[in-house]
Amino acid sequence: MQAKQLQPVGDFPATGLIRRLAAIGYDLFLLIAIWMVTAFAYLGVRILISGAEQVQQQADSGMLDGDILLRLLLIGVSLLFYLSFWTLKGQTLGMQVWRIRLEQPNGDAITRKQGVIRFLVAQPAWLCGGLGLLWMLWDKQSRTWQDIASGTRLVTLPKGTYKK
Repeated sequence: MQAKQLQPVGDFPATGLIRRLAAIGYDLFLLIAIWMVTAFAYLGVRILISGAEQVQQQADSGMLDGDILLRLLLIGVSLLFYLSFWTLKGQTLGMQVWRIRLEQPNGDAITRKQGVIRFLVAQPAWLCGGLGLLWMLWDKQSRTWQDIASGTRLVTLPKGTYKK
């Protein structure tokens, strides 16, 4: 499947660290809300299957702490969140607010494979104290570990890009 050319077309500058962090923070609020709805739905399904009393006993005994199925579900929802935005428009909601776009070096939308690689590499990039993100301060093209691994880049779009 051929990736579509994102609009507007142009050679835009790489996105700086502060702008990236602002967009990440914005998206994190939305993602936390999605996690809360997902966890609530998951708990509702557990109650339907096992009964409220048994789930309450499990919660009281700490058996639900670190529930691996819930963790996997939240990771899956997070991946779906980012993949949907990145592959369709090249932007999450936070990226739209801060005029950031994720793209291939030629300006095309990223592929699902690139999105999955980006998502997976971002985890250790953050878990290393953010070193993978700070890497952009030493890279000549201002790329993070996830940019390098996935063959993508973040660019800053010009002002007025979304005016009607």
